[in-house]
Amino acid sequence: MTRMRRTVTGAALVATLVPLALAAPEALGGTAAHAATAATTAEPGTVVQEGGRLTVPAGEEGAVTLRFTATLPAGVTGKVSGALHLPDQLDGEAGGGEVSDRALVSTCAVDGVAYGACPWKFPFNDMGFPFDPPSLTLPSVPAATTLAYAVTLDADETALRLGSPDTKRDLDARVELKDGTGAVVAQGTVQLSFVPGTPRASERGTLHARDRSGVLWRYEGTSLTTRPFERRKKVGGGWQAYTVVTPLGKPNAAGGGALVARDRSGILWYYGGTGNPDAPFKPRVRIGGGWNQYTALTGDSVGGLVARDASGVLWHYETKHGGGGNFYGRVKVGGGWNAYNRMTTLSGPNGALARDAAGALWKYDVPQIAPGPPFTRKQLVGTGWNRYDALVGTGELGRDQNSDLVARDASGNLWLHQGERLDEPRWNPTLYPSATRSLIGGGWNTYDLLI
Repeated sequence: MTRMRRTVTGAALVATLVPLALAAPEALGGTAAHAATAATTAEPGTVVQEGGRLTVPAGEEGAVTLRFTATLPAGVTGKVSGALHLPDQLDGEAGGGEVSDRALVSTCAVDGVAYGACPWKFPFNDMGFPFDPPSLTLPSVPAATTLAYAVTLDADETALRLGSPDTKRDLDARVELKDGTGAVVAQGTVQLSFVPGTPRASERGTLHARDRSGVLWRYEGTSLTTRPFERRKKVGGGWQAYTVVTPLGKPNAAGGGALVARDRSGILWYYGGTGNPDAPFKPRVRIGGGWNQYTALTGDSVGGLVARDASGVLWHYETKHGGGGNFYGRVKVGGGWNAYNRMTTLSGPNGALARDAAGALWKYDVPQIAPGPPFTRKQLVGTGWNRYDALVGTGELGRDQNSDLVARDASGNLWLHQGERLDEPRWNPTLYPSATRSLIGGGWNTYDLLI
């Protein structure tokens, strides 16, 4: 009996296993379950970009459209969602400054159906540093054999911090689509190139020039180094009343920035910016008298004023909160500044330039710790700068996010020296005007003052 019971048990085991091995699909839950398993375990479909690498201008040009088609494996049903993942974190050192919350703005359409705005995610940690590459959330859409995506990309200048200058900001972004279970059903790459675009008007520099009849003219930056300025605009007449005119902070193409002007009796006047490029200055406001004791006046690049007296001592007038031509009492910077015959500032906190009688150009940076003196120890930029009779630091005239310098020679030719930012030290890169120059044009000796 015992042997018989073992034999029956073995036969029963075999009988149990054989039907499982030979069972039809219906016995395991039916055709639908088998198809779902097959779809889940199938190789993901493809994502193919149309038109090759897409150039995305980071500026005011407006949106460009990225187009790609996803092909899904057979059997995918329900909703399909996805994302476009950029390969790199934001480069916080590329161009300096912070990343705009509108560095990239997108809308999405799939198979001709518009889904409106698509959100970008720019992950930062509690310290404000990026910890994950940015990504774009694609809309959730019904599955189909193929899905044609059209994604607009509108980038501002801070989008240039995507990638790195060493790679020319050419990015291979990963597109990944998933079904309702989270399984990847299509994947591939799209190629993007972020290039400098037209900066906002508030970021573009402006040059002012006074002709010999006392009319002040305004030249707004274009951001094109081959044609740095728009046609001139007339600000107004009567500016021959002033012996000195100098910006406080650099005027920009949006109508921002202020001027101070000293008349022949030594009274200093303040012209506030309006924000209207066609009428950039408010009516003048009197600051005070006694300013004819100074042989040179120039802004300190952050809204204050520096003034050199007849003995060569430089004085600093720090602007009060709110500006408006209100200054704290003067503070002595130091002596020896009568060694210079030209002084100008670079827009933003980029310091000052001063040329000595031998033609050497010196750079004074702005200290990183305030309060304190307006400038750090001087550094030599180069020699041979005495070929110019005017030197003017401006805002951005190109597309590299650096302040620039224009210079006029004795023949009346105006030259552009673009700003170059040194890599070291990385925590406080120094901006210099490049030794390389490009011709803006001739005839600028019609002006007796450039600012």
